[in-house]
Amino acid sequence: MSENQPAAPTVADLIIDRVAAHTDHLFGVGGANIEDLYDALHRHPTLTGIIAKHEFGAATMADGYARATARLGVVAATSGGGAMNLLSALTESFDSRVPLLALVGQPPTALEGRGAFQDTSGLPGRLDAEHIFTAVSRYCAKVTSPHDIPEELDRAIAAAYAGGPAVLLLPKDVQTALFADGGGPEGDLSLPGWSPGTDADQVPVMRCSTRTAVLESDSASPPPSTVGPSTRPVASAAGAVGRPERLDEGGASALPGEHSALPDAVDALSVVVAELVGAVPAGGRVVVIAGPEVGAADARTELADVVRLSRASVLVTPDAKDVYSNRDPRFAGVVGVMGHPRAPELIAAAELCLLVGAPLSMTARAGLDAALAACPRVVYLGSEEPFVPVHAEARGSLAALLRDLAASLAAWPARDPGVPAHSWPESIETDSGTVNADPLPGRYGMTKGWLPELVVPPASGPGVRYREAVAALEAGLEPGTDVVADAGNTGAAVVHWLPVPEGGRFLIALGMGGMGYSFGAGIGCALGRGGRTVVIAGDGAYFMHGHELHTAVEYQVPVTFVVFNNNAHAMCVTREQVFYSGEYSFNRFRAAEIGAGVGAMFPELPAWTARTLGEFEHALDKTRAIPGPAFIELQCDPDEIPPFAPFLKEPLA
Repeated sequence: MSENQPAAPTVADLIIDRVAAHTDHLFGVGGANIEDLYDALHRHPTLTGIIAKHEFGAATMADGYARATARLGVVAATSGGGAMNLLSALTESFDSRVPLLALVGQPPTALEGRGAFQDTSGLPGRLDAEHIFTAVSRYCAKVTSPHDIPEELDRAIAAAYAGGPAVLLLPKDVQTALFADGGGPEGDLSLPGWSPGTDADQVPVMRCSTRTAVLESDSASPPPSTVGPSTRPVASAAGAVGRPERLDEGGASALPGEHSALPDAVDALSVVVAELVGAVPAGGRVVVIAGPEVGAADARTELADVVRLSRASVLVTPDAKDVYSNRDPRFAGVVGVMGHPRAPELIAAAELCLLVGAPLSMTARAGLDAALAACPRVVYLGSEEPFVPVHAEARGSLAALLRDLAASLAAWPARDPGVPAHSWPESIETDSGTVNADPLPGRYGMTKGWLPELVVPPASGPGVRYREAVAALEAGLEPGTDVVADAGNTGAAVVHWLPVPEGGRFLIALGMGGMGYSFGAGIGCALGRGGRTVVIAGDGAYFMHGHELHTAVEYQVPVTFVVFNNNAHAMCVTREQVFYSGEYSFNRFRAAEIGAGVGAMFPELPAWTARTLGEFEHALDKTRAIPGPAFIELQCDPDEIPPFAPFLKEPLA
């Protein structure tokens, strides 16, 4: 045994061992007050540590890992500036309900209020880390006693899975405390960082069993995702508006302010939901709007069963493109600000609209309010409260709710064999006249079916057009490839035009919409899924957090980074043109040769600069044979208008 190795397992060892039951990667950046956790990580046989270039990048790696795998994402950072660098990434995980655990080092408790470096104890004159992190987490606790670690770990992990992130603040002396399984202290009890002269009997020693404690919800502090039902009046099955018609799993009534534990399986779907679904007349169309909770709940199979049995057409929110096959004939496109322009007509003409794990924030529901109001039956299934009025809702485990709904649909009485349960008229009347109502348009964007693409103004500037670039990406991505898109004009183009490769995942940060998210998230996604991930971002996002490319090179992560370089914050340029005079710009920059710069920094990294569509297609083809990371700079036009609905409703300046 090395003289620097602890004589017995430490609290840090326990933390690492417990975390390893939920993940195979820990992402982070080291530092003095978290180094003991990394020392324990070195001793663990299965958990792999990934060191990022910035704590934001580390947290987005954990976020991307969690979204892509439906497992727990874990990030570790030191105190002070390292801890504060986590915040913007945690806000995205918070708003998008991503299961993430942040382990944040703190100075030794004996030095708090005594001039400790990076003291955030909340004592007079000091920042309060617990207060700060509480605002961006579902659960936050500062662990001041080693004896509290098992319980606090279980509470934090449970809160993260209920819709994280969760944060544990870990003072250095707590991390280094020794523990014995039912026995007494072992080995050297001195703790680095403690004041000289500390008595041995003051050193915390933790005694615990190897049995993992189970968090039990209580009425005082239930898991965040199950607190309280909707209090918004919604229409009942009879159409009256008043008391909410909402039943939790198992059919038990849940009134405002009440909390009941939700069982893992559904015994009976809400009576109101079942009645509304069952009341759809023969020949009535059904539309499903699927949201990100489908992916988070790993309920893709259950969703597909409901779609098949109800003969529904499927729309997805921009952050849920991967929850239903984009090549299935019932896939009808994307809703919201980056969505397809005739989605509202499809919804308004439906007899039933099922919101499946789709609360419909403004980004996802832009342009849909009138259509939803016109639909006679809007039903919501999921754990979150919807942002739109619905006629009925059932809350709880989404996979279980979908299984129960599928069972109800399968039990519907037989109908006229010549008329499908939900047959579709050949056309419908709309404000713009009679239109084709074919619910099976084939792959969106490639036909003139029910949901055509947004029409963008022609561009005349330099570089490759967004639409051509996305078509090249579609042709070059193999089945199973995962896609991570960043914010901005590039993200809008990818959401609107790029079908997700069959069997692949699609990630985009629409909670806080932070630029640069995709670089870390793409690395986490690739490590979690074990296959090729393609990151698609703009040059503005690259200059913010793109140097996590170094992390991909260091660990040889199979990520292809595609940077659309228009030498601008292009969405801001577009806003200057569309919403203001267009006579000025704060958001255009002198030309940067990003591909050449990356190639110079990392001579072993395959890197290309594409100025034409042919060069881009050639570079994409070359990346197929590369096992590790690759980088492509694609030069684009900063003045091209993307397929982003708000930009297409105003006259250009």
